[in-house]
Amino acid sequence: MRGPRRERAPLGSESPKSRPRRAALARSSRTAFTLIEVMIAITIFSLVLAAIYSTWTMILRATRVAQEAAAQVQRQRIAIGTIEDALTGIEDFQASQKYYSFVMQNGSQATLSFTARLPDDFPRSARFGGLDVRRLEFDVEPISDTGAAGSGFNTENDLVLRQCPLLVGMDQDEMTTPYVLARNVKDFVVEGWDTNQQEWVKEWDTTNSIPPLIRVTLSFGGKNRDNFAGIEPNWSVTRIIAVPSEITPAVVQTGTGAAGGGFGGRPPVSIQNGGVQINGTQ
Repeated sequence: MRGPRRERAPLGSESPKSRPRRAALARSSRTAFTLIEVMIAITIFSLVLAAIYSTWTMILRATRVAQEAAAQVQRQRIAIGTIEDALTGIEDFQASQKYYSFVMQNGSQATLSFTARLPDDFPRSARFGGLDVRRLEFDVEPISDTGAAGSGFNTENDLVLRQCPLLVGMDQDEMTTPYVLARNVKDFVVEGWDTNQQEWVKEWDTTNSIPPLIRVTLSFGGKNRDNFAGIEPNWSVTRIIAVPSEITPAVVQTGTGAAGGGFGGRPPVSIQNGGVQINGTQ
């Protein structure tokens, strides 16, 4: 006896069990990315990342340039301010030119040397204690680095300051390790106002006199020990300084003149019996 006859599904029809699986496969095939889409996405991401990196690099470079410019201006201000403080306190005595001579020299190795009474906040004042009258010397000196072969080459010029108390002289430490006032100096020009010629002069031959006006020009730029390949921009500042001091004549300092002994052959001021006598009056 045969059982009930099973009807076969027509050809091409789906069974109820296979429908969910086929639907899941269809959904997964629709949500996947093709290889081209993945490559396009990676390319776009790389471009965005490169743009962000370049922008960040430009920001860092601009910040560095701004900081260097601000530091350069600050160095100029400090250097010119130091020179101005020194020149406003200059002292000169005609009878003691060995200690009070005024020297001004321009060129590749510019020099400015004189004696001044300095304020307490002047650089390296603590080193000299209460000796505020000191001999100053501003020099432009080349700074050399030694290569692997042992040969030195000039990388930059620095403006240095040496000083010593009057009547003492420069010690070895001050000579070998001066105070670096400004780095990477291109030009250091000192000019004095000649009242006879009514013009600025770069050579002051009369060391026993002081120009009433001094013009100082300080330029930065050129080579730098931290930047061998590049050339830094030039920064220049000029300051005209009025010198309030005048040379003290020998007749006032010693009380005697070249002929006749000055003020009647006597000092203009003398102390007698505990009082001050001026021109014969007490």
